Amino acid sequence: MTFRKASGQMYDFLSHTYNVIKGECPHDCSYCYMKIFPQGKVRLDARALDIDIGNNNFIFVGSSCDVFADAISEDWILKTLNKCNKHNNKYLFQSKNPRRIIKFAHDIPKNSVIGTTIESNRIYKCMGNTPAPSTRAKHMATLREMGFETMITIEPILNFDIDEFVKILKIAKPTWINIGADSKEHKLPEPTKEKILALVEEINKFTTIKKKHNIARILNK
Repeated sequence: MTFRKASGQMYDFLSHTYNVIKGECPHDCSYCYMKIFPQGKVRLDARALDIDIGNNNFIFVGSSCDVFADAISEDWILKTLNKCNKHNNKYLFQSKNPRRIIKFAHDIPKNSVIGTTIESNRIYKCMGNTPAPSTRAKHMATLREMGFETMITIEPILNFDIDEFVKILKIAKPTWINIGADSKEHKLPEPTKEKILALVEEINKFTTIKKKHNIARILNK
């Protein structure tokens, strides 16, 4: 899974995924799709740095392990970003720890999209070892102010309190928001169809929303 064509189940705007840092993600979210695969200790795959990732692609860097988790070596991050800067591509860097992305902002290719996941305003055990949703939103706002195109992914959407959730999403000032549901039957605490539709209505008042295919499972009930 080092460099491969992107699957439409992830984001339909991507062309490829690219993973230089591999292994068990330090955030350990219980619903992570990578948990069905053997991961091993987190590590830098030095051979991945020699792969030709081409030009004029839209690449998700770190789709299998959060590149900016606190436990990831700074040297590994810099080597990954240096590799990306050698190619003329557009990149997506998505992390549940956007605070750390700020530290590397000057090393990130200028046309990159910065993303984070915010599943709910509430904190659930299934979110793993991640910063609180409100903290993620605050640091995403900083990245937007630094000039990056930003996105938030509400996936898997978890039950929420609509007023507080909308407030958090507005703080982040995202260019757009993706919304999707659990695809792997993790029995997560999900909102009702009515709550999701109300959330979509509120989001449409301040930014663009993109619905992922898997949200239909709830909306078609």
